[in-house]
Amino acid sequence: MTKSVLLMAFLPVMLLADKNANAELFGVWTLLPPLVAIVLAFITRNVIFSLFMGIFVGTFMVNVVDGNVFLAFAGAFVDVVRKMIGSMADSWNAGIILQVLTIGGLIAVITKMGGPRAIAQKLATKAKTPASAQIYTWLMGFFIFFDDYANSLIIGPIMRPVSDKLKIAREKLAFVIDATAAPIAGIALISTWIGYEISLIKDAYVMIGQPDINAYAIFVETIPYRFYNILMLAFVFFSAYFLREFGPMRTAAIRAANTGKVSRHKRQEEHLNQESSTLAPKEDVEYSMWNAIIPIFSLIVVAFLGFYFNGLSALEGETLKAVQENPYAFSSIRDCFGAADASIVLFEAALFASIVAIAMGMQQKIFNLSEALETWVLGVKALVITAVILILAWSISAVIKELGTSIYLVSLLSDSTPQFILPSVIFILGSIISFSTGTSYGTMGILMPLTIPLANAVGLHVGLEPMALSDYIILNIGAVLTGAIFGDHCSPISDTSILSSMGASCDHMDHISTQLPYALFVGAIAIIFGYIPAALGYSAAILLPLGIVAIILTIRFYGKPFLNQETK
Repeated sequence: MTKSVLLMAFLPVMLLADKNANAELFGVWTLLPPLVAIVLAFITRNVIFSLFMGIFVGTFMVNVVDGNVFLAFAGAFVDVVRKMIGSMADSWNAGIILQVLTIGGLIAVITKMGGPRAIAQKLATKAKTPASAQIYTWLMGFFIFFDDYANSLIIGPIMRPVSDKLKIAREKLAFVIDATAAPIAGIALISTWIGYEISLIKDAYVMIGQPDINAYAIFVETIPYRFYNILMLAFVFFSAYFLREFGPMRTAAIRAANTGKVSRHKRQEEHLNQESSTLAPKEDVEYSMWNAIIPIFSLIVVAFLGFYFNGLSALEGETLKAVQENPYAFSSIRDCFGAADASIVLFEAALFASIVAIAMGMQQKIFNLSEALETWVLGVKALVITAVILILAWSISAVIKELGTSIYLVSLLSDSTPQFILPSVIFILGSIISFSTGTSYGTMGILMPLTIPLANAVGLHVGLEPMALSDYIILNIGAVLTGAIFGDHCSPISDTSILSSMGASCDHMDHISTQLPYALFVGAIAIIFGYIPAALGYSAAILLPLGIVAIILTIRFYGKPFLNQETK
């Protein structure tokens, strides 16, 4: 640390292309940009300002030239702009922004058609209590398993009217959405995550001299060790079933139940709620569930077809040949989904679904073409703030990468880590990197090439048998994949959490501050009842039920009710 301080104070610091050199040069100071963004986010509760300041601090660090502060400020500002433009220029990011904005337009159109309101009315006949409403929201997360972004943006607008009517806090709705997005997409056998995860696993096994492994089979074997994902899904269900909360979430639940204020901020209900007067259906419109079901079903069907054919066009070599020989096999579908560009496919699907929705509305004479397009644009405008936050989140990730923050964090992991503690250390380190960078994908990419060789070396060092060694490596792979999601849940600069906030029309920092204690609790259970005993040889078949029992007992006896029994 002393060396880093001296370097910062006295050496000219140029814009370094080598992030490894930056990590060595700045040392602990590489943590400053994400730390500034995170601390300011909690203090100011303004994500845009906090992210901007985090980016500026990072660009300032790499622009201090000969101690000239004024030139450094000018260079930092220019680099902030470059980072933002670079984020928008990336084809994946551009596709995500277009997807988000287009789904916003789609939701606005079907809202104007009365589709979500009809679904809400139908669910209201079944979801008559806060408990059943939350469980229905939880179940819907399993149906939209193929992508976490789509999950966050679709479920929120559909379930929001139901949860509002039953006086469920927007913070709890955002939590349920967020907790059933990445945790489900991350373990789904076919999803937009699968190709990326499999490719990381395969590449890392090459590093330990095992190039011929079946990466998909290894991915499947990690599922029982995805303790955080599975336990978080259990936590959501049982917190809804018992209707008990603790920490800041209970405060929000009491506020909503007693005062009817589902959001702590009035502006959330006025501006972010897409059931506003501007988008409300006309009085003479007959509400029909099909006005929402058909467009959303179209989105899902086109997304599935798009994943298949887009991925098929990207395949080559033996994989392409195998798919052509048996195009409808599960392995072929898996390979195509894994190779697909999810950002482009979901944008195409959302655009097609928007056209379907507009055509349906015009056919029913709910609106004419001009009114339909005006409504669609209003929906796009409602999610512009989401696009801005995503651009800033990606920009700070670029700054963090340039500084070598993740490399510095990984360097703290010693090769002498004991066998029984390594999976827990990997899980915690993954969560720290994900929390600091706001990206689970990036965390997986950073840690996987390091984890598999390290787990192999530790296992060989302590003399594990070949079969036990393979299981030990798989356990550590599971720790990487779940630690990334755990940190993502805790981070205010996570794109998935941002989208969950927007989908639920919940203030983003209210969502993070209420979700954080729950995520930390489940993370602790995952370590105590998962990674430590699993590394000692205990079976996941025993550990998972024990972890779920621990969650049930905590919710039942530590959590406190916030409703009268009659209301419940």
